[in-house]
Amino acid sequence: MSFQFSHRQFVIVLQGILWLAVIGSLWEQQWLNALLTVGIILTTLTPQLLARRYRLDIPYRFQLLAIAFLFAALFLGEMRDFYGRFWWWDILLHTSSGFLLGIVGFLLVHVLNETEEIGLHMKPGFVAFFAFLFALGVGALWELFEFSMDTFFGMNMQKPMLGDPSGLTDTMVDLLVDAIGALVIALLGYRRLKMADRQSFLHRWLRSFIDRNPRLFRRG
Repeated sequence: MSFQFSHRQFVIVLQGILWLAVIGSLWEQQWLNALLTVGIILTTLTPQLLARRYRLDIPYRFQLLAIAFLFAALFLGEMRDFYGRFWWWDILLHTSSGFLLGIVGFLLVHVLNETEEIGLHMKPGFVAFFAFLFALGVGALWELFEFSMDTFFGMNMQKPMLGDPSGLTDTMVDLLVDAIGALVIALLGYRRLKMADRQSFLHRWLRSFIDRNPRLFRRG
């Protein structure tokens, strides 16, 4: 209960900061910034909307991490130029996204593997491999999105690095750290499936999701 209360407080603080940014942008007649910030606020509601749409009970730590990541990437990174101020900000967030997407991919295939109606029987190695490829694939789609926004709308989402104005180095570094984050989660997930007696933070997170959504894991 205390963690739930802290989670709600933290989300309220983040959304309050965003609303203050909206008011400030409107005051300074920065209409585009105001619109983008409202879009970010709506994006932070995505975990709750998905939970209601698919009747999922998402643990608070998952929701908190997702919202904090969106806040750091979209508001601080893009709108407050943290990517420009701190050279390591982009690397930190892409590594974090590798972790988060690896967890999502692992959960997705684990649900499929344990749902009786689907009838899949995937080995732990394949489950971990899928989680790794899922995270890396979403990371690649994001890089395509950045390239498209820069090409067609004149934005600067691909940040030049190491004297490379084309953004290729940035893309490769982003994909590399995405892969590192995803690989860590894949290895932890593999160990969790192979050695159930050994626990990690991933084991505890997966256990909390399974306990809250037993209907998805009828076989287990």
